[in-house]
Amino acid sequence: MPRNISPGGAAAFRGGLDRFRLLAAFLVIAIHVSPLSAISPEADFFLTRVLARLAVPFFFLVTGYFVLGEDSHSLFPSRLRRFLLKTSLLYLFSVVLYLPFGIYAGHYRGLTAGGFLRMVFFDGTFYHLWYFPACILGVFLAALLMRFLSWPMAAWAAALLYLIGLSGDSYYGLVASVPPLKAIYEGLFQVSSYTRNGLFFAPLFLVLGAGLSRESSLGQIKDRRRTLLGFIFSFALMTLEAFLLRHFETPRHDSMYLFLAPSMFFLFRLALCVNQPSSKRLRNISAWIYILHPAVLIALRMAAKPLHLTWLLVENPLVQYLSVSLLTSAAAFAATVLLSKAAALLSRPRKEAAPSVSGRRAWIELDRRALLHNVEYLRGLAPGGCRLMPAVKANAYGHGALLLAKELNRLGIDSFCVACAAEGAKLRRQGITGEILILGYTHPSQFSLLSRFCLTQTVVDVSYGELLNSFGQKIHVHVGIDTGMHRLGEPSENLKGLQSLWHMENLILDGIFTHLCTCDGQTEREESYVKKQTAAFFRCVEGLEMQGCPCPKIHLLSSYGLLKYPELSSDYVRAGIALYGVLSTREDTKTLGALLQPILSLKARITAVKNLNPGESVGYGITYTAEKERTLAILAIGYADGLPRSFSCGTGSVLINGRRAPILGRICMDQTIVDVTGIPAVVAGGYAVLIGSWGEEQITACDWAELSGTITNEILSRLGGRLERIWGEDERLDL
Repeated sequence: MPRNISPGGAAAFRGGLDRFRLLAAFLVIAIHVSPLSAISPEADFFLTRVLARLAVPFFFLVTGYFVLGEDSHSLFPSRLRRFLLKTSLLYLFSVVLYLPFGIYAGHYRGLTAGGFLRMVFFDGTFYHLWYFPACILGVFLAALLMRFLSWPMAAWAAALLYLIGLSGDSYYGLVASVPPLKAIYEGLFQVSSYTRNGLFFAPLFLVLGAGLSRESSLGQIKDRRRTLLGFIFSFALMTLEAFLLRHFETPRHDSMYLFLAPSMFFLFRLALCVNQPSSKRLRNISAWIYILHPAVLIALRMAAKPLHLTWLLVENPLVQYLSVSLLTSAAAFAATVLLSKAAALLSRPRKEAAPSVSGRRAWIELDRRALLHNVEYLRGLAPGGCRLMPAVKANAYGHGALLLAKELNRLGIDSFCVACAAEGAKLRRQGITGEILILGYTHPSQFSLLSRFCLTQTVVDVSYGELLNSFGQKIHVHVGIDTGMHRLGEPSENLKGLQSLWHMENLILDGIFTHLCTCDGQTEREESYVKKQTAAFFRCVEGLEMQGCPCPKIHLLSSYGLLKYPELSSDYVRAGIALYGVLSTREDTKTLGALLQPILSLKARITAVKNLNPGESVGYGITYTAEKERTLAILAIGYADGLPRSFSCGTGSVLINGRRAPILGRICMDQTIVDVTGIPAVVAGGYAVLIGSWGEEQITACDWAELSGTITNEILSRLGGRLERIWGEDERLDL
């Protein structure tokens, strides 16, 4: 199916998922209260045993969509590990929360070791807590299936598990009529009280969610009507199925139906069509409603008797449902607000003394808060499902690739792009996880690095793809498409040649991309060229898909592209210079990047302070001669560290004690001489700021670029390797 690209991209619709997740939480309450039981048993059965059975699978689909939807080069990427840890901690909290209720209800009387294990790992320690072990086990199993099998095969395997579980659930009455099968299931029920668990129930919906995330047509879905009709038809069949099974009394439990899976598939796609902003608060409230509603239900029943309201709050199930829903919502909202405030307090930066700079000759300080600000700002510009793929090539534009990548990993980013295999291997050796895409050429002698370090290689043209394929080992690749820059990439018109890449057995095609070479331009000609390249790229993508060559992840935007053309965002944005808080020129920074925050400061040690008498000269070539007495400071930094030699002889300046000090004479390889006449308290062992702020004064990378007649990208990426990189609030190094 051709890819339908639209403003907002696939996950601009995440808000629809958040809103249905809230509705699903209320459906779960209905399951445990049966609000229509006093009005009509049939209506209550439809509400609680048919309609409400859509709720929990929807939770699993959302988890699969966001946690398992990204292709990964490791079995358990960082986002999956974080999810499993978070869910385990939430389960532990819920176990402790409901421990008194379980003791009061006598759930643990006569509990054996086997019963304890069954309760913890399958059934849950309270009746609704089965979801957490099911989610943990299901995610683990689904990740294994999709790691070692193609997605279709993983889906078939999960469907087979579901059918096994189905036979022990709604269709158990049929199975029980066959003695050998009944014996097998009775054995299963000794391990788990139900087949509605993480082994049989959860994996199918998790894998479906992952597949929907990877689906090529999750832009603005054009076939909404067919999607709606598909849901109506499949849900009608599921309703008929449920009532027939009820009539023939076959269910042992009624969580699993044959038509539940297709109903969820179409329902999830409908939720993706709801074009609403994402809401973290709604997600948190939904989770707390699920966790807290049984406690509220018990508390309400306990309070009803002394209040003489048993007739209303207990014996009237509809009023009970409305009361539990209202009280649980209030409790969930309060929990969300309190935890949000607690998290803000815990994450508030500690007020610390300025970092020690003892022992350093020259160094770069990085600002964590500015980096976080830039990440959140750029994420906000991109649609919800468009992920940042930071460009950390050229030592992260001089900032320190290892230092930046580690911090970005911590912030949940697990896709990066570099220029060469050596850069990618260095990141891997330092523990950087996730996808690392090599944007440039890798010589065949280094192909072993690709497989050894799980690096993703750009296919620079079809002949290069053949070379990669002949290596004989599986290699993850993104296909580069040349749409008019005439650098790397196969020409977009060569569909036949590109199709051959899909049939190369050793190439694992994870993505396809192009580069817009005029997206930073302001002229009509440059903007027209962006449109031309974009049209050529998507024409190529659609042409390939129409020929049965599905394009997985697509990306075409870099920093300027995101800032100027966010509607073209697809699966990734290769954010580079903007992530570091500047743009290439001062004008661009003012007009497009005014909300970005530079994260880099450059500082150097003052190694000596001395006087220069009238008539004396300074530096190589004695280009400066003092007319009157001057005070000099010698800085331990030079052109070998990236300080442009063109700043010599008063062209450039530095900041010392909040004042500007002009550079005197020629800049040396390792030393620079500045004039500190009239600046108080300048001493050997102090330091100067070459890029950054001091009081009211500031020197920016844009200043350097203008003085050098170039762009900030070049200035920053040329900062030398012997400059130590540290975070401004600590002493951690990245050499």
